[in-house]
Amino acid sequence: MTEALPDVRTFRLSPEVVAPLRERLSHVSTQTIDAIMAEVPAYAEAFTGDLGAKIERAVRTALGTFLKLVSRDHGPDPQSPLAPGLEAAYALGRGEARNGRSLDALLAAYRVGARVSWHELAEISVATGQPAATIAHFAELVFVYIDELSAASVVGHSDELASSGRARTRHLEQLTLALLAGETQHTIVTAAQRADWSPPRTLTAVLVPEHAVRTVVDLLDRRTLRLSEAGPAVPDFSVLLVPDADGTARAAVLGLLRGQNAVVGPARPWLQVKASYDRAVRTLLLPGTSTKTVVDTEDHLATLVLTADPQALADLRAKVLEPLSAAADLSAAKLAETLRSWLRHQGRREDVAAELFIHPQTVRYRMTRLRDLYGDRLRDPEWLSSLFIALSVPGEA
Repeated sequence: MTEALPDVRTFRLSPEVVAPLRERLSHVSTQTIDAIMAEVPAYAEAFTGDLGAKIERAVRTALGTFLKLVSRDHGPDPQSPLAPGLEAAYALGRGEARNGRSLDALLAAYRVGARVSWHELAEISVATGQPAATIAHFAELVFVYIDELSAASVVGHSDELASSGRARTRHLEQLTLALLAGETQHTIVTAAQRADWSPPRTLTAVLVPEHAVRTVVDLLDRRTLRLSEAGPAVPDFSVLLVPDADGTARAAVLGLLRGQNAVVGPARPWLQVKASYDRAVRTLLLPGTSTKTVVDTEDHLATLVLTADPQALADLRAKVLEPLSAAADLSAAKLAETLRSWLRHQGRREDVAAELFIHPQTVRYRMTRLRDLYGDRLRDPEWLSSLFIALSVPGEA
């Protein structure tokens, strides 16, 4: 095609030959448009709206540019007559991408247009008595020219998709940031509309290591939102917001994530997904949380509640364990361990002994010591509740 291009620019027809072609240009354009509408279904409705007028102008511009190109009436620059046709073809490609029509439909329209326009132009040339060799060469030039136009449209179509894809990616990131920042409903809804994103009923925050996010996101709903940096509290993690992963769908999502490293927050109404994100982050930061498997925040609710206010928990622990300060350090640790087990097993001595691998008599001795230290407080429901909370956090004595 590139080698033949100079022929398009250098081949000339006399004004006597071009004149009847130009006179019938409107007819040729109409015939070409009618054929495209009949043979390419994607364009049947396009020509009936505002877009139709634009496409008709593009067809007429293409045919007019070609006739000007092969005539002898343009200036000394042999390349300038081709520019309007290429610019119109490029703009047509971008417009078709914006309107959701595929490249296949566009190229089919060019094929039909080339065939029909050549048929009409050839009839005119034959009627004016052009030699067969001239008409054959003319045919070659028509199809080379159409190839140039279709190539320009392909570039326009691709450029528009790339541009709109980048723009939509930015809009989706802005939507995700607005959701995680807990912006106002108006701000979030506007961001969703700008990103052309249809809100689900619920969203679930999922934290995954940055290196695994591509693999994980391919497993999930295509509407899943993503942000490459989950926040300063959890560096090296990305956040995914998964649509409608509640109810029975939650088990399905957990199953899809099996074998991956992920922390799955609770499902929340989509405008309130920040709460899901916050819980996922808190769970990830819990002591002992493993990131080598799927972590379901629903399995850590008690610990999350107990550690919601670390300073209050520390104060409570200091208050309810103060009686043990009268015992030696080692003895105090053993007494606290026994008291925790005693509370957990509701005073069943044999169960406490089995858990701590000690003799039941040792349990009896330690509990006698604890009753001496606490007195009637071990019969007070409020004190028992406080003791249970203070001694329930993993890793705390």
